[in-house]
Amino acid sequence: MKVLFATYPMAFHTPGGGEIQLLAYAKHLPQHGVEVSLFDPWKPHFLDHDVVHFFSCVGGSSHFCAFIKSLGLPLVVSSSLWITEETRHLYPVDEIRAQLGLADRVVTNSEIECDSLARVLNLPREKFVTVYNGVDDVFFDRLDPELFRQHIGTNAPFVLNVGNIEPRKNQLRLAQAMKSHPDQQLLLVGHVRDENYFKEVMREAGSQATYIGPLPHDSELLRSAYQACSLFCLPSTLETPGLAALEAAAQGVPLLVTSEGSTREYFGDCAAYVDPNDSNDIAQHIAQALLKTSAGSDRERQRAASAVGREYSWANTTARLSQIYNTLVK
Repeated sequence: MKVLFATYPMAFHTPGGGEIQLLAYAKHLPQHGVEVSLFDPWKPHFLDHDVVHFFSCVGGSSHFCAFIKSLGLPLVVSSSLWITEETRHLYPVDEIRAQLGLADRVVTNSEIECDSLARVLNLPREKFVTVYNGVDDVFFDRLDPELFRQHIGTNAPFVLNVGNIEPRKNQLRLAQAMKSHPDQQLLLVGHVRDENYFKEVMREAGSQATYIGPLPHDSELLRSAYQACSLFCLPSTLETPGLAALEAAAQGVPLLVTSEGSTREYFGDCAAYVDPNDSNDIAQHIAQALLKTSAGSDRERQRAASAVGREYSWANTTARLSQIYNTLVK
């Protein structure tokens, strides 16, 4: 089977979880009998493929999807989207509904995301299917934390946040929460997607924060950073569930994640959940996590989180995706 992958033109300018997911699918699907091509606008070769899989609901995407359907090709769309009745006014709902309505299948990262999108967009629930996010096998290897400590030039304890710097990732409230923990540094890893927001975060954090910049996804430094941190905190306004959180789980790191989105469906009792709208709540959960870590009382949760990470390996999750493709090919 041949599948063509496509996304919006600017996606890989500052790649995030959706782009990592796309490349992980392309890497692991061949073991399930699926040959993947990446869309080339100069040589599209649409009709050489059995299925077209489009990633994202960024504005304008519906035009590409409509063209695919005009060719008579099966269309799969990865939504990477969390919309509720309370937040629908923030999105171009009519355009998103039109795009997802064109799809033969809409791939989400969780059952709760399927339920929410179908309800809010008033689309048939059977159109939506879940393919859980995955973790690269390299994150099951644990490296020496000293590698990262030497890179940043300090042995100071730190809270780690991995994600693009933008309002949805909520680093500003994390910086506010960190003021209650002056003995901990805040280390930020990721692309800057919103320059003004980044400046606001760094002003708020002052000398307590260090911006590392993006690290290659397969970088040994990134894995060493997970091992070196006091805990990992991803207090986003929503997550489905956040690839970095899955990586941290695979590494057995104390895990604080947002309560908004599909995080509980993935992590269950293996993580602590913060209110992304309340910096005091984030600060309190950081304090509790640090106390449990210092007392050694959180080891069972960390072992359980590591097991969760193994459950969501890309090899496992892409098997489900290949099954979905097969249902669409006559």
